[in-house]
Amino acid sequence: MEQAKIMTEEDVKRTYLRFAHQFLEPYDDPTEPVVIGMQTRGVYMGKRIIKIIEEKLDTSPDFGVLDVTFYRDDYRTKLKMPEVKITDIPVDLYNRDVILVDDVLFTGRTVRAAMDALMAYGRPRSIKFCCMIDRGHRELPVIADYVGMTVPTHAKEEVQVKVKELDGEDAVYLIESPEVNNE
Repeated sequence: MEQAKIMTEEDVKRTYLRFAHQFLEPYDDPTEPVVIGMQTRGVYMGKRIIKIIEEKLDTSPDFGVLDVTFYRDDYRTKLKMPEVKITDIPVDLYNRDVILVDDVLFTGRTVRAAMDALMAYGRPRSIKFCCMIDRGHRELPVIADYVGMTVPTHAKEEVQVKVKELDGEDAVYLIESPEVNNE
């Protein structure tokens, strides 16, 4: 399995800083958006962005965690039992602007599942999507509003976003893999 580092720790940090500014740019009230990190790496990414907003911009938008396992259109067809993680959305989403955060945008099915899941918590005014990497291969008409990097990939390639909290480093790798994973 060959791999190439496509984003260094410095690239990732710079991207988090850019996201922090982009998230608040359209608002007069910086507490207006609700940032929702999608399990698993999107949660850590979202927390990092919130931390930057708190430290550099002296404000703190609401933050939540979303697991979309039971909203996926393929969870019943997979052979193994799905691993369910927590969902914790401590605020009412009714008429709020939500920013979903995830690591990789691929087919668009996970984002669709996330939008379905959010509707169970209220009707947001808007939903925006943020990802570190957009790798193409869309199966649904989904586009990211905030993108760290667009990386055209081959079906046999995989993009891995690493976060220090789970992986011991902040980086993004492009990996050539013999298996195809359609998430």
